[in-house]
Amino acid sequence: MTTANGKAGTEAPVLDADFFSFQDLLTPVEREAALRLRTFMEREVRPIADDYWDRAEFPHHLIPGIAATGVIGTMWPESRRFPNSTLFRGWAAVEIARVDASFATFVGVTSGLAMGAIGVGGSDAQRAEWLPRMGRGEIIGAFGLTEPLAGSDTARGLRTTAVRRGDTWTLDGAKRWIGNATFADITVIWAKDIDDNQVKGFIVRKDAPGFKAEKIERKQSLRGVQNADITLAGVEVPETDRLQKIDSFRDLAGVLGPTRIGVAWEAMGIAVGAYEAAVRYAKEREQFGRPIASFQLVQQKLAESLADVTAGLAVCVRVSQMEDAGTRRDEHAAMAKAFCSARMRDVVARCRDVLGGNGIQLDHGVARFFADAEAVYSYEGTYDMNTLIVGRAITGIQAFV
Repeated sequence: MTTANGKAGTEAPVLDADFFSFQDLLTPVEREAALRLRTFMEREVRPIADDYWDRAEFPHHLIPGIAATGVIGTMWPESRRFPNSTLFRGWAAVEIARVDASFATFVGVTSGLAMGAIGVGGSDAQRAEWLPRMGRGEIIGAFGLTEPLAGSDTARGLRTTAVRRGDTWTLDGAKRWIGNATFADITVIWAKDIDDNQVKGFIVRKDAPGFKAEKIERKQSLRGVQNADITLAGVEVPETDRLQKIDSFRDLAGVLGPTRIGVAWEAMGIAVGAYEAAVRYAKEREQFGRPIASFQLVQQKLAESLADVTAGLAVCVRVSQMEDAGTRRDEHAAMAKAFCSARMRDVVARCRDVLGGNGIQLDHGVARFFADAEAVYSYEGTYDMNTLIVGRAITGIQAFV
C-alpha cells in the first residue's frame, strides 16, 4: 500500500488498486473508520477466509468484532456511530469484499437489507426497538423476498400470502436463497396481502411456530454465506411486527435502491481482491528464469484489470454522490450494479488467467474471488434485468411485463 501522495509509508494508506485515489473523497473521520475496518479484515478475517469458504461455514465468532468497527447500521441515526455518507458505506463494502465476499454479503444482508427494511418501512417504535441492537450485532437480520418461483418477477409474481384476522397476520408460502436465514434472529418476510393484493413486510422471529429455514447445500459461490430455503406454514405475526410504512412494492423498492448501489461497490471489492492477488503472484512466480510480471501479456492483463476497477469505482462514487444529493433514480442504481458486476467478472477472469493452473486453487488468492463473482453478478437484480431498467429509462418502453 502507499500513502495518499503516492509515497511508501504508513500514514493514511490507500489501496494500490485505488489508482485515482478515490479514498481521498472520504472525510477524515470516514477514512479513519475505513482503516479500522481494513485492519480488522486483514487481521481477523483474511487468515481464516479460505478455510471457512472451503467448509461452507460462517465464522460466527467474528460478529462482535465486525460490529465493533461500526460498519453495521451506518445509515440510520439509531445505530450509526458517526455521521457518514453513501460514499463511505460503499467504500466499507470494498474493504470487506476485497478480503471476503461472503463476509461482505453477511454485512450487506443484516445491515443493508434487513436494517434497511426496518429503517425505511418501520414505525418509530420499530426502529427504536430493532436498529440499535442490530447495529451492535446483538440481533442478526435476514431479508426474505426471493421465492422458489419468483426471482426477477417478484413485483408481480410473489406467492407468499398474508391474511389479517384482527390484530394478527397469518403468513403462508416459501422463500429461497435467503442469506443469514439459518441463524438470523429476525427475517423480514415480504408477502402479498390477499385483501388488497399489495406487498407488505413482516418482522418474523426465528422461533415463530411454522417458520423453518433449511441451509442450501452444494453451492459453488459465496460458500460462507448461509443461504436458506424458508417455509412458512401458518406463521402468525402480530400487527405490531408488520412494517407500518410499507403498503406496496413501490415502498419496498425504496429499500432495494440503496442496497443495489452497495452491491455495485461489493463487486468492485471482489475485483480489487482478485487484482491484488494477481499482482502479488505475478511478482513472485518465475518462469523462463524471471518473474511473470516482466512479460508483456501479463502486464497487459493487469493494466486492463486496473482500468476496469478504476472505471467501476468511478461509477460507484458518482451514483453514491447522487444518492446523498437525492437525485439518484432507479436506473442509476441499476446501471451501477450491471456495469460494476460485469467489470468484476472480466477482472476476476483475467486475474485467474494470470495464475494459470494455480488460479483454480484456493491457496493462491484468486479462486475464491473468481467463484464468488458469479453469485454477486446475479443477486440484487441480474445483469439482464438491470440493463432492462436502464433500457426502459432510455426508450420509455418497458421490455418486461
